[in-house]
Amino acid sequence: MEDVNVPFVEVHYVTIQKVGDIPIVKGDFKELPPQVQKWVAQMVQLCTPRGVYICDGSDEEAEMVTQKLVERGTLTKLTKYENNYICWTDPRDVARVESKTFIVTDDKYASVPHSREGANCVLGLWMSPEEMKVQLDDRLPGCMSGRMMYIIPFSMGPIGSPLSKIGVQVTDSNYVLLSMRVMTRVSSEIWKHLKHGEEFVKCLHSMGCPRPVERLVIKHWPCNPEKTLIVHFPDIRKVISYGSGYGGNSLLGKKCFALRIAGRIAYDEGWLAEHMLIMSITNPKGEEKFVAAAFPSACGKTNLAMLTPAIPGYTVRVVGDDIAWMRFDKQTGELRAINPEAGFFGVAPGTNMKTNPNAILTCLKNSIFTNVGETADGGFYWEGLEDETPPGTEITSWTGEKFILGEDKTKKSSHPNARFCCPARQCPIIHDRWEDPAGVPISAIIFGGRRPEGVPLVIESFDWKHGVFLASQLKSETTAAAEHTGKQVMHDPFAMRPFVGYNFGHYIQHWLDFEKDPNNKLPKIFHVNWFRLDENKKFLWPGFGDNIRVLDWIIRRTNGEDIAEVSPVGLLPKKDSINLQGLVIDWDKLMSIPKEYWVNDIQETLKWLDDQLGDDLPKDIRDQIEKQKERLSQLK
Repeated sequence: MEDVNVPFVEVHYVTIQKVGDIPIVKGDFKELPPQVQKWVAQMVQLCTPRGVYICDGSDEEAEMVTQKLVERGTLTKLTKYENNYICWTDPRDVARVESKTFIVTDDKYASVPHSREGANCVLGLWMSPEEMKVQLDDRLPGCMSGRMMYIIPFSMGPIGSPLSKIGVQVTDSNYVLLSMRVMTRVSSEIWKHLKHGEEFVKCLHSMGCPRPVERLVIKHWPCNPEKTLIVHFPDIRKVISYGSGYGGNSLLGKKCFALRIAGRIAYDEGWLAEHMLIMSITNPKGEEKFVAAAFPSACGKTNLAMLTPAIPGYTVRVVGDDIAWMRFDKQTGELRAINPEAGFFGVAPGTNMKTNPNAILTCLKNSIFTNVGETADGGFYWEGLEDETPPGTEITSWTGEKFILGEDKTKKSSHPNARFCCPARQCPIIHDRWEDPAGVPISAIIFGGRRPEGVPLVIESFDWKHGVFLASQLKSETTAAAEHTGKQVMHDPFAMRPFVGYNFGHYIQHWLDFEKDPNNKLPKIFHVNWFRLDENKKFLWPGFGDNIRVLDWIIRRTNGEDIAEVSPVGLLPKKDSINLQGLVIDWDKLMSIPKEYWVNDIQETLKWLDDQLGDDLPKDIRDQIEKQKERLSQLK
């Protein structure tokens, strides 16, 4: 007689794989390429996790991990949206830690320049392999005890593109797993591209909180800020990060791999890994040009990449908002660029439907928000969203404090470096070629920073060497993305000061050397400054969508239009050559070159570069400085 009350159960007999004594709880270790198996086995032996989880990047995997983090209290669902979550970190773990970020090589001067005696070198921190071994031996053994080790295979750039590179990250943070899934291309397909013993970048990350936890965990955010350490081994393509769960410190595909390690690979292989957005501008005639642009963190790079033009007839499309990998094509000589990332990891405060509507629209689903505020109805909130949030709304700040919007203006909802992490494919203006494995052709390279006085709206370099000089002397007011405090103008050459993984003088020379190949079609180089102030501390330029007016001028210059005139600091726009229709602008103030300011500035620039780089400062840059001094001496 049939027993209808007993459901049929299919039984699977599973042989549990192990790495040493540690079980594999998901995935097939035998399917990993031999060089990955070897490295993972070493990391398991070193970190002693309770289990190993081999990630595949699937939606099912993400849903499972998300649910665990919600149950634990690390993530909270933002009920107002589809698949959006908020996270609040330990207040001691909120930004990049440049002071604890090191490059390790046998030769010190492969990593850092020959700074002048007495100078405080800020262009990288070096530690010897012997010293670093002591530091890591104090941290890594047993660092994942009681926790799961996640094995994350990821591609920087489209999987299989000749311009892409592969990494494997091991981590004990499933928050990092979810974020890496957004910011990189996580997939089991990666293993196929390593099956012949190909090189991959090894990335080890641990929160530094083995179980049983012997330290207070704040906001369900394990970290170890007293012992945080971010270490790069460029010779062997390896990154080790310990103690921090925050963004750039733990999502090792970002600055660690995509800039510091990739920069060294680029130096070895003859290409560029840069802290740059990639965007296209199409003018009313239908002509499209791609540009790359470098700005220090929190200087409006994401806003520019996703710009909504303030004048009709122009279309902007974004390829990437933060990092560009660029190579000169051997056949055509064109400089071609890819965005190695798959997501946007943007600064939230200040982002709104006026400054960057496309960023807001991108992060309305499938996104993770870190250290922003939450509204009572399950929405996100940060400073800058006042016009889009009704007064009287109850806000819970990232520190857990509740307040009513509009009642007490001293209350802050979000950390200044609060972030949104969202998939690039969701951006309304993502370019249809953003994942083109061949990259997009770059016609202009733009550098810029926050310069409240003295620096004109836009400068075109005289030539390639002068353009590299403009990038070398880049300066900007400091930001909340790193641990600096207070507003001061700091040098940030190429917007790469914290991100170069080898001797900065060699990096500048690497740029200069591209001129030596007559096949290379060198893009024009520009410097922009949206942030100049008048005597009342008001911005002289409206910025945001009106920056299309400057981009239009730049594109016209790449076409050879005669709309520039010579000045001591570069080529400046001729009066009336920028479309200012509808604006009230003090052109003379905006474009002025105060002689005393610039004379002092070039002297300070020379001293800084000479102190920092010493004999590693390329002769071409010294020559450019002397030429600018001479030109300034003729200025009335």
